[in-house]
Amino acid sequence: MKSTVNMLCQLQDLILVKDEHRATGDGAHLSRLNESIDTLLNELPVPLSSYVQRLANRDHIIMAPVHNGCCAVCGMRLPVSQIQAVRQCKSIQHCPGCARILFEEIDAPQWVGAPPSRNDPRKSGISRFSAEALMVPDILAGNAQDAIEILAGKMESEGFISHADKLIVSALERESMLSTAMDNNLAFPHVRSVEGGSLTLACGVSKEPFAWDSDGTPVNIVFLVTIPSAVSAFYIRLIAGLTEAFLKEANRKALINAETPRDLWKALSKATRYTIK
Repeated sequence: MKSTVNMLCQLQDLILVKDEHRATGDGAHLSRLNESIDTLLNELPVPLSSYVQRLANRDHIIMAPVHNGCCAVCGMRLPVSQIQAVRQCKSIQHCPGCARILFEEIDAPQWVGAPPSRNDPRKSGISRFSAEALMVPDILAGNAQDAIEILAGKMESEGFISHADKLIVSALERESMLSTAMDNNLAFPHVRSVEGGSLTLACGVSKEPFAWDSDGTPVNIVFLVTIPSAVSAFYIRLIAGLTEAFLKEANRKALINAETPRDLWKALSKATRYTIK
């Protein structure tokens, strides 16, 4: 059954990659993604395949990690017996609240940042997801792995995310499915199911473009994002907002010319003030 759950997680990833590509890509890989999705669906037992397709027709988040005894998507507290059944992985378990398929990621990266205080001013725009501490101007990277390692390490050292090593592995696995490099020298590596807090974004900028992937796609600006399951759909809107902001060459130049984390943070905040709410 463990292999079936792994296959379902792969299917979930492909469906979400397709959503990302449809929202921000040129559509060149949609046929290949559709073929991969159909192949996995055909490998599942017919009743399970039908159930998954019904779930996907309602919401593309079909899998739900168990976090702190709850469904990480809808927040339903689960019976202890069901949590144990998810861990034993002898049968498919469904959330009694949202009907998604439950699974557990052992030692997955977790969000460990301090929750906001009631007295803290309400944040808006990009400050809801990031901070000056997560800015890396003049990132010294020669490829995607270098950039991801630097930004994941920054997230961990600044006390936002645990297990940077596992974060790196997950981000590179996502890259192996389809490169997150886009037009205008942007890249959006990301990891889903990082539970325990809010969506978190780190930004690294290289003065000179470097080859992101095996195709040599040039990249200057990298956004590494960790995404809790409950806000997976919002991530599409976030990268759409970032992509819109950095269609403007002036905004891209402002990031590339930043010399300090504060400069980079100010440039990012200014560039996204109208596209990210």
